[in-house]
Amino acid sequence: MLEQWWLWGAFFALVLGILWIDIRFVGGGHSHKVSVKEAGVWTLIWVAVAMAFNTGLWFYFNHIGGAELAQRKTVEFLTGYLLEKALAVDNVFVWLMIFSFFAIPAELQRRVLLYGVLGAIILRSIMVFGGAYLVNQFHWVLYVFGVFLVFTGLKMVLVKESEDGLENNAMLGFMRRHMKLTETLKGERFFVVKQGVRYATPLFLVLLLVEFSDVIFAVDSIPAIFAVTTDPFIVLTSNIFAIMGLRAMYFLLAGVAERFALLKYGLAAILVFIGIKMLIIEWYKIPVGVALAVVASILVISMAASLYASRNSRTSVGS
Repeated sequence: MLEQWWLWGAFFALVLGILWIDIRFVGGGHSHKVSVKEAGVWTLIWVAVAMAFNTGLWFYFNHIGGAELAQRKTVEFLTGYLLEKALAVDNVFVWLMIFSFFAIPAELQRRVLLYGVLGAIILRSIMVFGGAYLVNQFHWVLYVFGVFLVFTGLKMVLVKESEDGLENNAMLGFMRRHMKLTETLKGERFFVVKQGVRYATPLFLVLLLVEFSDVIFAVDSIPAIFAVTTDPFIVLTSNIFAIMGLRAMYFLLAGVAERFALLKYGLAAILVFIGIKMLIIEWYKIPVGVALAVVASILVISMAASLYASRNSRTSVGS
């Protein structure tokens, strides 16, 4: 039933429509600093669009297979969507570090993130179909995914983050050695021509690092969603809808990132939980509804703890 071409066609048509709206209206199609209010409004809009799509899925599956199938598929979509949103927060923090390192003004970040999201959509689509093929052909791949997620979650907690930031980043060093670069930004331009020679601007380096960071985070998020469902349509749609609002979410969190210092522990716990869910699937299959409740609870608790800790630290400093 998920093989019907029109269902996939309708989804991709909707994605193209959303992309056009995002390009045309979010930021007004020109460089400017996106305010927290504007980012908040668009974040709510993208969440509402995703929930409307999920409602449409319920009616579709209820029509072809009954209420039980409809409930199962929509809960899978919601769990995958929330999981991807949660893991994307860590990606947002990396983007903040990249923009801060290169001192990119807020009004120039919009274009980089636009291309970053477009690249992420293409990348995730390829990885989802590739992952679905591997899971269908080799069931043991799920256990490999599970071990990887547990390892990644533990690493987030146990391995201390480098204090050097991007200064000693191997990829950045390679690009600087092998590319002709301008010393300063040239507006929103990625390339300029000087005396017949094409030079890349620092903004292009930022774009490459943003795209590379999404490759790294996709390696975590794609296996995690396969722990929820192996249905490629649900995996892809929940993933893409979560990514669509990522640019607005970035501008929403940009000004308050320091208040969520404990969030990485929550994300680590989510990865470990999902990994364990995969590893024990042969003996016990944790219901998707339970997984949704656990992921949501961990996310809420870690965010609340972060806000509480940051408030106490500000109070102690003020006194």
